[in-house]
Amino acid sequence: METKIYMAIIIFLLVGAFFIIGQENVSLRQEGEFSKFIGLYISWISQLFENAKTATGYLIKMDWLPDKGEG
Repeated sequence: METKIYMAIIIFLLVGAFFIIGQENVSLRQEGEFSKFIGLYISWISQLFENAKTATGYLIKMDWLPDKGEG
């Protein structure tokens, strides 16, 4: 079971890397482009965690219990 989770994470990170390369037209064969890619990738990972933190905050603040008197 753990192996499947690790594989899913790796595939997700690879797909993210491919999207960054495609969207930003980064050619990893050119000098300096790899540094640009690393910067973009770290920025993407950082934004991913910020969005997860924000979404978790919204989920925690939501009222999940039914109102009293209903039902």
